[in-house]
Amino acid sequence: MGMADRPPVGAWGHTYREEWSPEALAAITVERARQFGWDFVKFQPRASSFAEAFGSVYKTAGHRLKGPVLISEAVPDLESWRTVKLVNPKALDDQVESIGMVTRDLGPDVPVIQTVFSPITVAGYLVGKSQSRVVRELRKHPELVRPALDRIADALVDFSRRSVEAGAAGIFYAISGYAGRGVMPESVYRELVLPYDVDVLSRLPAEAWFNAVHLCGSNLNFTLVREMPAQVVSWSIHNQGNPSLGEGRDIAGRAVMGGLSQRATLVYGPPAKIHAEAEHAVEETGGRGLLLAPGCSVPPRVRDVNLLAMAA
Repeated sequence: MGMADRPPVGAWGHTYREEWSPEALAAITVERARQFGWDFVKFQPRASSFAEAFGSVYKTAGHRLKGPVLISEAVPDLESWRTVKLVNPKALDDQVESIGMVTRDLGPDVPVIQTVFSPITVAGYLVGKSQSRVVRELRKHPELVRPALDRIADALVDFSRRSVEAGAAGIFYAISGYAGRGVMPESVYRELVLPYDVDVLSRLPAEAWFNAVHLCGSNLNFTLVREMPAQVVSWSIHNQGNPSLGEGRDIAGRAVMGGLSQRATLVYGPPAKIHAEAEHAVEETGGRGLLLAPGCSVPPRVRDVNLLAMAA
């Protein structure tokens, strides 16, 4: 993977217009991968697709820079957890179909990994994105929320398996907004949420050789990754209270993905600053066990010249 003289490089960001069509999303994904010289591709489905699968309704904002607009959430009240199930499989089927087109076009030399939100992340979307409500209801009414999380986990495992069958090298398992100390102390996460992460990750198909766990946010409960089976760990070193690449690699005991600031350097440049961040990442890790990437999704307004500078 990648050239021997530098770590593998890849980045990702939403292309909101194209994300509503499997064909258009595949085409732009392949085009960007070739244009920017990515060594690996993190496939970027529309973020609402997981919520749509379980009954939330979204519409397109019809704008290149704006994400999907929520029309109605699947879990407006506590009782609605009972009815959470896979009601709109097409929302996920489309992402399997699209990643299949991408892997066929890019060929075997560029691994493509499928984005899969963690069960708690999906649950957060189902209530309309209230982190605190999900955590509170999971704590107070586990008899309602846990079975829903189990059904979500089963569907995510099936989605992961089908993505790998379609050609994905593995999954990018995103724990978005729940891995930070500000949301839950580590002990609470371990008790309430970690079993679902371990369940999904341990049921991935054996052919999935490139799985990354992504911890999104600041002040991360980073040692949680030790319990999560995956080949790579991804996080933003530029967010407050997070470990550096070197520290994270030591804690996780595996390859790390990141090093570039998705909110600052990659957006504003200049390319020289991107090169400096990349060089720092290589120095800090000795270039071993490093995949050079943004710490999180790159905003859609990012300029091509800055993305081109990554692989340079």
